Amino acid sequence: MHGTIFTLLKRYVQTQYDHSTWIRLLEVSGLTAADFDHKHVYPDEHMYRLVGEAATMTGLSADELHEKFGEYLVPDLMYMYQRLLQPEWTTLDMLEHTESTMHRQVRQEHTENAPPVLHVTRVSADELFIDYVSKRRMGGLAVGIVRGVAKYYDEADQISVEPTTSENGEQVRIRVRRTKPQ
Repeated sequence: MHGTIFTLLKRYVQTQYDHSTWIRLLEVSGLTAADFDHKHVYPDEHMYRLVGEAATMTGLSADELHEKFGEYLVPDLMYMYQRLLQPEWTTLDMLEHTESTMHRQVRQEHTENAPPVLHVTRVSADELFIDYVSKRRMGGLAVGIVRGVAKYYDEADQISVEPTTSENGEQVRIRVRRTKPQ
């Protein structure tokens, strides 16, 4: 997993809790603050350990934490890839084009990085399905990112995000639909 995600995880923990919580989380995970640099890719196992320990510390499930963190990531991700976004896009448009824009760019710039594969099927102007495919089994993160994208586009009250399969599988199906007209 790319170091930028770990850097953002650190900031998430520090803003939602505090810096000492981040230090404790690293300690119980057997990692150090020096382990993460935004220019490198790290073993997925580091993220599993951090989220697992965070779940123990907070009493939340790993899926819940992934979702919350996914929502938190969106403003930074949108800033990093703003040159790829079209001004007329809505939440559903952005999600429909994520694989062919942002994920394609990540794969070209960082060949060692492997974002999940998203197969998006636009069912209608107001509905699509995202089939998330990744051995990382972090569908909760994808669900959180989808919710964060709806917030980013100021459509959170109009968009329903519904995982239709288990969020911790290698293949997760997410139904996204507009519940109120634009």
